[in-house]
Amino acid sequence: MCLATAYVNRGGEDTILAKNISNIRIDGASVVMVDILGEEFSVEGTLLAADLVNGVVKILAA
Repeated sequence: MCLATAYVNRGGEDTILAKNISNIRIDGASVVMVDILGEEFSVEGTLLAADLVNGVVKILAA
């Protein structure tokens, strides 16, 4: 199973939003992620990259 860490970029700086992300979907202007425990994380912004080999998801906050 490939799990990812989600980073959100605000003001040019990446910070960790969530770890162990197993599902990502786009809902309008939001990126919605679900971790392995079923907890949902949502951030308004744009998905920049999803590097699943290295487990990195990057989001640009709106």
